[in-house]
Amino acid sequence: MDFTPTEEQEAARELAARIFADLATHERLRTAGTGSDAELWKALCAAGLPGSVEETGLLGLVLLLEEQGRVTAQVPFAATCVYGILAVARHGTEEQRARLLPGLRDGTTVVTGAFPATGTVTSRGGRLGGAVDWVPWLRDATHVLVPDEDRALWLVRTEDAARVDPVELTAPWSAGRLVLDGAAAERLGAGGAYEDVLASARIAFAGLQAGVCAGSLARAVEYTSVREQFGRPLSTRQAVQLRAADAHMDTETIRVTAYEAAWRHDQDLDVRGAALTAAWWASEAGKRVVHAGQHLHGGMGADLDHPVHRHFLWGRQLDAHLGCGTELLAELGDLLAQGDLS
Repeated sequence: MDFTPTEEQEAARELAARIFADLATHERLRTAGTGSDAELWKALCAAGLPGSVEETGLLGLVLLLEEQGRVTAQVPFAATCVYGILAVARHGTEEQRARLLPGLRDGTTVVTGAFPATGTVTSRGGRLGGAVDWVPWLRDATHVLVPDEDRALWLVRTEDAARVDPVELTAPWSAGRLVLDGAAAERLGAGGAYEDVLASARIAFAGLQAGVCAGSLARAVEYTSVREQFGRPLSTRQAVQLRAADAHMDTETIRVTAYEAAWRHDQDLDVRGAALTAAWWASEAGKRVVHAGQHLHGGMGADLDHPVHRHFLWGRQLDAHLGCGTELLAELGDLLAQGDLS
């Protein structure tokens, strides 16, 4: 396997890094509150970054999401790319691709996903019933990808849903409760589509977590290098160095497992075990890193308005969104027990 980015992937990553650095500042994030940054989303789409994922693949998306995570930029980038662009490009019909992809590329169509399947959504004759308690970025979305009780995928326009109720999560992800109650829907993909989209989502959000952790650690390193205690920078203390070193190793493990899983996906290899492994590391190690980042800030880390606190909130929300470590480990254990991994 080769994780070296292609020229196209590296160019997209560098462009994303510049846009996020310029627009996802502490002041703008504070102004956005718990909502998304519409101006930043327009800038990303105008630069062609969501659409670039069609060419750069899931590994390219992971690289872009790392840059988003470093600054905790409040845009529906991960959701639209993984539940929209990649899902439609891989599993949509020719007509669906022609109709949906242009809007997904320019940002006028925003898709999120009610993943993983909850077993509470029913489908009868192209209409969906039931509700999903929380869906990330639902308040920004024009469409939502919903798996039913049989894990068939359905694309629903949010305006056709019976109701979208705002829900505040740990992180400011513009979430909502989706009430379907007979909402019209169109089928996306056939057998295996759910498993593919779920694996892609786990890998993408693991990449986002790698960026969140890298940003948290960078802030901790900067703070402990200038904050003095008893006439010496905190960074000269062995306990601080060891805590930061552990966080660095955890961050690199999240990154490399996400890269491996994304590479396997792009090579059309069996990705189920790799996706679960990446998600498990992102969940378990991610919690450790964002806790360490906050702890290394001392009393400043308890300030709800401090930038490092956003990384803490995102890290904990990603842990919950990925399914929490014990659930992922149980699923991976089932695959191993069945001998169902190559």
